[in-house]
This record gives sequence, C-alpha cells and structure tokens, in this order.
Amino acid sequence: MTTPTDVVDRAMDLLLAHDMAGFAGLWAVDGTIEFPFAPAGYPQRVEGRAAVTEYLRDYTDHVDLRAITSRTVHRTADPEVVVVEFEVDGIAVRTGRPYRMKYISVITVRGGEIAGYRDYWSPVAAAEALGGADGMADLGGAR
Repeated sequence: MTTPTDVVDRAMDLLLAHDMAGFAGLWAVDGTIEFPFAPAGYPQRVEGRAAVTEYLRDYTDHVDLRAITSRTVHRTADPEVVVVEFEVDGIAVRTGRPYRMKYISVITVRGGEIAGYRDYWSPVAAAEALGGADGMADLGGAR
C-alpha cells in the first residue's frame, strides 16, 4: 500500500529530477492543486491531472531546482493527509538569481494518488527571484 509519505518522497525525487510530467502524473485524474496565497494573475486552483500537467509543463524553463534543503512531513489525524514543510534551493532561469523558497503543503493522497495539494508559499519571494510580476505570470499564470 502506498502511503502519503511514499507519495511525498516520490514527488520530491521527481522535482529534483526536473521530471514535471512524472510529478503531474502523481495526481488523480480529478485531483487539484490550490495556491491560497496566489497573487493577481496567477491561478488559485488547477483542477484535474491534465490541467496540472499543462500548468507544470514549462516550470523548468523558469526554475532550476537544485536541492531540497529541508523537509519535514507531519502526519495528521486523517491517514490520507500529510502536511509537508520544505525548502528548496535553485536558480531562477530568466534572471539567474537564487531561488530559495519555503513551502508548506497540505497533501491528500487517496489510492496512491494526489487528490488534493494546497501549496502555501510567498509570492513576494518568488517574484523577487523570477524578475517581478512578469516572471510570476510566465511561471503559472497568463501564458
């Protein structure tokens, strides 16, 4: 049986391998990703594996993740839900600036697939690394 922690481990491996198609493939057909702190012009919710795949398609053209510098997985009272605190280190491709970001993600896993992923991150820190609002829009909003 695949546990939520197994899925998180696989997700982190795929991110570091720059395998965004594989990462998106972890989502259930009707799984979602939400960005509660998303700035204007950036999606707040992406619904379905196909839409998540499209959303992540060009990610590595913008962010070159080099390392996950810390990771803590918190189990919850719900065996399908974990809270993951992690930090990444990389380079913003367009600007060459360091991309160091802290995330807290609430991940629901059902049947070995991601059913829900709420991603809490700082749009201010991302915009600084990516070159402002235009870089943010290129990453996940208006293409």
